[in-house]
Amino acid sequence: MNDLLPDQSPVWQYFERQVRALMGRYGYLEIRTPILEQTALFKRSIGEVTDIVEKEMYTFEDRNGDSLTLRPEGTAAVVRAAMENGLLHNQTQRLWYTGPMFRHERPQKGRYRQFHQVGVETFGMDGPDIDVETILLSARLWQQLGLMEHVTLELNSLGSNEARAAYREKLVAYFEQYADTLDEDAKRRLHSNPLRILDSKNPDMADVIAAAPQLLDHLDNESREHFDKLKALLDAAGIDYVVNPRLVRGLDYYNRTVFEWTTTALGSQGTVCAGGRYDGLVEQLGGKPTTAVGFAMGVERLVLLLETLELVPADVNHTLDAYIMAFGDAAEREALLLGEQLRSALPQLRLQVHCGGGSFKSQVKKADKSGATLALILGEDELTRGSVGLKYLRETRDQEELDRSALIEHLTSHLSRIA
Repeated sequence: MNDLLPDQSPVWQYFERQVRALMGRYGYLEIRTPILEQTALFKRSIGEVTDIVEKEMYTFEDRNGDSLTLRPEGTAAVVRAAMENGLLHNQTQRLWYTGPMFRHERPQKGRYRQFHQVGVETFGMDGPDIDVETILLSARLWQQLGLMEHVTLELNSLGSNEARAAYREKLVAYFEQYADTLDEDAKRRLHSNPLRILDSKNPDMADVIAAAPQLLDHLDNESREHFDKLKALLDAAGIDYVVNPRLVRGLDYYNRTVFEWTTTALGSQGTVCAGGRYDGLVEQLGGKPTTAVGFAMGVERLVLLLETLELVPADVNHTLDAYIMAFGDAAEREALLLGEQLRSALPQLRLQVHCGGGSFKSQVKKADKSGATLALILGEDELTRGSVGLKYLRETRDQEELDRSALIEHLTSHLSRIA
């Protein structure tokens, strides 16, 4: 787990602004759920024979003896909240969320045990059009951030639960022939979650996995038609993709469409966004059958990607427009009042007033370090004359003195010029 320091937070804020604006443009509404949930929620939704539930969840008993878990992902919590609050029955919903998640896994570049996700969850729509909309929404975010040429969309279909169960039997029979080749993880999953073996990164098993039966060859007709329509819609929208028959996702609740956006810009191939359809989850958690599709993206990894590719706009760290320097007790009092007057008159102005005294040189250094473009100077002479000094911190211009009555107009002009 790591701290997010003040010099890092502007990049996060930039990313979050892009996300929030985009969700609004697509008509998605924000939902916020607790960080703590009943442990049973995740065991029932994610699946007991998954790495998350078996190895990675932060779980403890509270004072009442109830088992609670820090949420390892967002979908189950959103489904629980939507069910409890009557958002699903005979309704369609387009929801999104952002916040911290927790998994006790081996830290990697851009991944932490407390990490942050942005997620989208939609309910009550069963056609491939909503699957495609969620993909188009994520693609538009990559376009806005300048990432589109650095990510690849991978697709697969897991079919219906019935088709997947039949395929599962074929997969178990196949892998049993190569039991001596399987590692301990694969042997443990062979009869409980054999699809996860397909996702193994163990090079010693690569040839066996490559020759395994493919789920796409065992799809039910409805799932095949759904997948074909989804691909046709993506083709029409001009979105490139790769069909990856080994893409299965790590959570038990997926069916039909699954997808990932991956990148090689951070070294080895990494996933920056993943999702798919989970039509059975609401019913699995005690609700009425409800179709659903969504995705989640890792904020840390995306921020790292923006920084690595130098795609963060230059003005992201521009947090202040002006800095008021003050010299002497009377000027220090006046500086605080002037700051409030300017904030009232110019709500868009980002202004900081120097506090704590200090020499002219030291205050100039702090004004420069603040990132402000303009320093306002108040001293005894300026108070006497009813003026304020202007020092341009990012331009080669002589220091000026301006009558206080003209200051608001000057600042308005200055802000429009540097915008």
